[in-house]
Amino acid sequence: MTVQGESADHQWVDDHAGPVVRPYAVTRGRARPVTGTFDLISLVTATQAEVTPEVGLGPEHLAIVGLCQRIQSVAEIAAHLDLPVGTIRVLLGDLAARSLVQVREPQTTAGLPDNSIFEAVINGLRAL
Repeated sequence: MTVQGESADHQWVDDHAGPVVRPYAVTRGRARPVTGTFDLISLVTATQAEVTPEVGLGPEHLAIVGLCQRIQSVAEIAAHLDLPVGTIRVLLGDLAARSLVQVREPQTTAGLPDNSIFEAVINGLRAL
């Protein structure tokens, strides 16, 4: 039902709150990705130039593939699509499971001292 004088497209957007479709509806109630963990600085690249809509892929999935024609971080994808990072992680898990995106996790720096050294330094500074 639309309010008189309001277009059908306009009824799905609240000027102050944004789209009426909530993140849990976009992910179909899922809170965790089917695969991967997706750090905020993980880099995502689409593996195909275009994806045909198929069962299980929503418009948000297709938007991610389109956006990731150039390398994007998980945080950038969330910002561009104006969706929470948790929602983006679930959608990326769907795309990664279908091999539609490639995700490169950040490299951990080898050779960092373990926490006991930091604790010893802090304790030494406190003793001064």
